[in-house]
Amino acid sequence: MHVRDKNIVVTGGASGIGRALARRFAAEGAAKVVVADLNEEGITAVADEIGGLAIAANVGVEDDVINLVKITESQVGPIDLFCSNAGIAVHGDLENSNEEWQRVWDVNLMSHVYAARAVVPGMIERGGGYILNTASAAGLLSQIGSSTYSVTKHAAVGFAEWLSITYGNRGIKVSVLCPQAVRTAMTAGLDNGGVAGVDGMMEAEELAEAVIKTLAEERFLCLPHEEVLTYMQRKSGDYDRWLKGMRRLHELYG
Repeated sequence: MHVRDKNIVVTGGASGIGRALARRFAAEGAAKVVVADLNEEGITAVADEIGGLAIAANVGVEDDVINLVKITESQVGPIDLFCSNAGIAVHGDLENSNEEWQRVWDVNLMSHVYAARAVVPGMIERGGGYILNTASAAGLLSQIGSSTYSVTKHAAVGFAEWLSITYGNRGIKVSVLCPQAVRTAMTAGLDNGGVAGVDGMMEAEELAEAVIKTLAEERFLCLPHEEVLTYMQRKSGDYDRWLKGMRRLHELYG
């Protein structure tokens, strides 16, 4: 998919990866970019900058996602590409409360479910569409120091796989974005990006370039950090050896 002349929604668009994606889509000639986030000031600034539309939404609440899609379709038109990008991170192991688990689950996984429910039927009726879900390299590997992040990002990858398998022959294209450390607010308090930054920090603009290439090639995995593929192969090739290596990382960064 080439994004020129396409109507695109980007959630989590007030800053970081979402803002970089919105800017890049606009620069590539998208017909209209809708920027959604809880941060109304942030999305207004981004939308004003790129000539887009700002819509406030809490993607962890299904009614907000339904409303986001309805407003977009009424004011902009059919959605060609929905970028379900919002995500949150909470540090912790077994001590995380049920409330923390639920909050992270709602944003990191259920937001993708809500988005798919809202857009897939219409996309199928129109003959196709594209969904880009932001997960993390943690969803393919693991996350040292955060049980909630690791598990919910694994679930996000699993849901993207399911979408592709279930609807891929009905015109729905799916990609899942799985970066390591990116210089955003989420990594701002971590020294060199923490364990996710072992291969270096990436600027959000570099990640946006990788997304453009992935969409153009219509590949499922978007891996801005190419090393992640090697780690995946090592993991599947010898799971126990990989776990031992991850335990060593845990001793260093956990």
